[in-house]
Amino acid sequence: MSEYSMSSNAKASTTLGREHIAVNRFGYGARGDELQQAKSNPLQWVIGQLQPVSFNEKLPNSHDVFIAHAKFVKQKKQRKMQAKKASSSQVSRQSKAQVKAVKSYGRNALFELSADTLNQAITSPYSVSWRLLDFFSNHFSVSTTGVLMTGLSATLEREAIAPHLLGDFAEMLLAVEQHPAMLIYLNNEKSFGPNSRMAKKRKVGLNENLAREIMELHTLGVNGGYTQTDVVELAKAITGWSVKHPKRDKGTGFIFRPYGHEPGTRTLLGKAYPQKKISQGEQMLRDLAMHPSTAKYVCQKIAQHFVGDNVPDTLIAKMQNTWLENNGNIKEVMVTLFSAEEAWLNEPQKFKTPREFVISTYRALGPKQVKNKMLFYSLDNLGQKPFNAGSPAGYSDDKSHWLGASALMARIEWSSLLSEQFPRLSSEKIMTTALGESMSQNTYQLVMRAESRQQSRTLFLMSPEFQRR
Repeated sequence: MSEYSMSSNAKASTTLGREHIAVNRFGYGARGDELQQAKSNPLQWVIGQLQPVSFNEKLPNSHDVFIAHAKFVKQKKQRKMQAKKASSSQVSRQSKAQVKAVKSYGRNALFELSADTLNQAITSPYSVSWRLLDFFSNHFSVSTTGVLMTGLSATLEREAIAPHLLGDFAEMLLAVEQHPAMLIYLNNEKSFGPNSRMAKKRKVGLNENLAREIMELHTLGVNGGYTQTDVVELAKAITGWSVKHPKRDKGTGFIFRPYGHEPGTRTLLGKAYPQKKISQGEQMLRDLAMHPSTAKYVCQKIAQHFVGDNVPDTLIAKMQNTWLENNGNIKEVMVTLFSAEEAWLNEPQKFKTPREFVISTYRALGPKQVKNKMLFYSLDNLGQKPFNAGSPAGYSDDKSHWLGASALMARIEWSSLLSEQFPRLSSEKIMTTALGESMSQNTYQLVMRAESRQQSRTLFLMSPEFQRR
C-alpha cells in the first residue's frame, strides 16, 4: 500500500473527463451524482456553481468576540486586584475560573466558525464557491495570535470576504483592510501619523505592517513595482484606521480616528492623493485594486490554485484583461478562467492540500453529519489547522509543501482511521461517486482486491487519482 500510494510521480493511466475536471479540480470533489449532473455540459455546470455563500448566523460574530474579550480583560484586572488584597485560595480559584471561562470563548468561537465553514463546503451543492471563499480567506490570511485574534480570525472571511465573493475586488479589499481582524493582526490600530495630533501628545509612531502586506500580498505582489517610499505613503494614508474600544466607543468594529491620521497630500506610485481623512486611504486601495500589477498577481494566484502550479501565461493574460475591463469583478474573472481551454488539461495538475483532501473525502463518503471535533482534529493532525498559518502569506497550496514523508504517513493514518468509521460503505460506490470513469485499471484492481473493506477504502483515498485534481 505505502509504495503505491506514496509515489509522488504516479499518475492515472486514463485521461480525465471534463465532468471530472469541473467537479474535482474546480470544485471540492464529487458528492452524490454530481459527476452525472456535470456530464452533459461541464462548463455550464461549473459557471452555475458561482453562487453566494451563507453561514449559520447563530454563531458568534466579531461583535460577540469583542464583548467577550472586554470581559476577559476586566476579569483579569479584578483577579490581580484580588490577589493583592486577599490571600484566600477560594477567591483565587473563583477568579481564575472566571477568566478561563471567558478566555475559552475565543477558542470556542474559532472552533464553531471553522467547523461551520468546513461542513458547508462538505455538504453544499455549490462547492466551487466554497473553494473560492477558501482561496480568498487564505489570500487575506490572518492567524490566531493572542486571545483576541483567536476569536476574531474566523470572522474575517464571513464578514468581509463572503459578502463580496462574486463582486468587485476593490469592495472586498476595502472590507478586509477595515475589518478588526486584519487591523489588529497587523497592528494598524497602533499606527499614528508622525505629524498627527496624537503623535504630538504622545510618543507614538507609524506602523508599516498593514501597508506592506497590502502591497506585497494583497494587491501588487512583491514584484509589483512599488518602493519602500510607497509603503510609507500608504501607511500614512491609513493612519487613523482603527478599532472601537468597548469602553470608550459606542459599539464595536472599525472606526476612523482623525486625531491619529497623518495630514497632508500623499503620493503613491507617482499619483498624488489630496483627499482628507479616511477617503485618502480608501481611494488608494481602490486604485491599487485596479492596477495592472494587482490584476496580474491575483489572477495568477487564482489560476495556480484552481488549475495548476505551472499555468500558461495565456490564461493569466485572459483573466487579467477581464479584470481590467470589468472593474475587477471576481465572478467575471472566474468565468473567463473556466471558459479557457488552458484550464481543462486532461491530466491531474494539483496535489491536494490537507483541507482539500479532508473536504473531498467527506464529500465522497457522503455521511449525513460530520462531527465538528473530527473536522478540527483532522486538519490539525494533517498540518493545516484553520487560521494557523502563522504568516500573512497564508498556507501554500504548492505540492512541495505537502509531499513530505511524514505528511503522507499522516494522510495514510487518517484515511485508515476514517475508513473504520464507515464499515458498511462500498468501496466501489465511493470510487464511482468520486471519480466515475477517471480511474486507472491498476487502482481499481488494487482497491477491489484488498483484504478488507477498510483497507480497500484506505487504498482508494491514498491513490494518485484521488490525491490529485
